[in-house]
Amino acid sequence: MHAIILTVHIIACLLLIGFVLIQHGKGADAGAAFGGGGGGASGSLFGSQGSASFLSRASAILATIFFITSLTLAYFSVETPGKAKSVTESAPTTEQKVDKTPADLPELP
Repeated sequence: MHAIILTVHIIACLLLIGFVLIQHGKGADAGAAFGGGGGGASGSLFGSQGSASFLSRASAILATIFFITSLTLAYFSVETPGKAKSVTESAPTTEQKVDKTPADLPELP
């Protein structure tokens, strides 16, 4: 079960990175509309989305899958789900023995 969720998690991660890198930002549309020239510049600023809706929906779905698999992997990583341990509780405690100051040392002022 852990291996399947981890595989889905890695695939979703790589696809999400790819989809985010393929998308162009909203600033690119504004820059093309005001300074890019061309006859349809106003259409690119006020509505012509093109493939942005598909890429944004796919990114949202992949992000949801990524978050769900992240939470699932975190849930399965705990040995007993009800009793999460702190790092400080599981650390070994050691006490150091402090020797008294020898009598032949001078006193501090």
